[in-house]
Amino acid sequence: APAPALVESATRTQTPLFTSPLPAPQGIEKLARYLAKLLAETTEVHGVFMDVLGLGVLITGESGVGKSELGAELISRGHGLVAYDVVEVSRIGGGALEGRCPALLKDFIEVRGLGVLYIRTIFGETAVRRKMKLRLITHLAKPLPGGKDPTERLPLSELSEEILGVTIRKVIIPVAAGRNLAVLVEAAVRNEILKLRGIDSMAEFLARQAEQMKKGKD
Repeated sequence: APAPALVESATRTQTPLFTSPLPAPQGIEKLARYLAKLLAETTEVHGVFMDVLGLGVLITGESGVGKSELGAELISRGHGLVAYDVVEVSRIGGGALEGRCPALLKDFIEVRGLGVLYIRTIFGETAVRRKMKLRLITHLAKPLPGGKDPTERLPLSELSEEILGVTIRKVIIPVAAGRNLAVLVEAAVRNEILKLRGIDSMAEFLARQAEQMKKGKD
């Protein structure tokens, strides 16, 4: 029970007063988490948001580039769908971004030629996720005029995109006939997981190349 002076002060100033059977630290922790989500800065982005190997991956690209087909293939390979078309992204504690699906679109994905698919019914409960932290953006890019590659062959600098003031790593995957985009996305995710563990494949290759050049000069 709160102290009478506290009740009197709350009544006089019309301040809400909460009581709880939980110890103060636990009650404050639960309220802090609730308020952080309730008052979090939120925006909407377009794409397909997936759980790939435990990493939240946002697949973006122009209309008709094959985002939904790629999402369906990833789901068939055992990965999970979080959101299709519209992704609600919120900035939560620790400078992280969390993505969810609007209630209207939850568990649905549209594939050209097939229409709207109810993923939970077709692939089962394990094929959908309620939310995920956004860790990687994979952008599907069509070839430039003349068939030119839209990306560098060996990108020496990392790409990134800023959402709600948070910088998210980004990779661009060129779309072409015969390319297995699902395998490429999985490879990009595995590479990102290695980077999070402090292992940079490109940096290791450049270091090996520099070492060989030095040996050649010697």
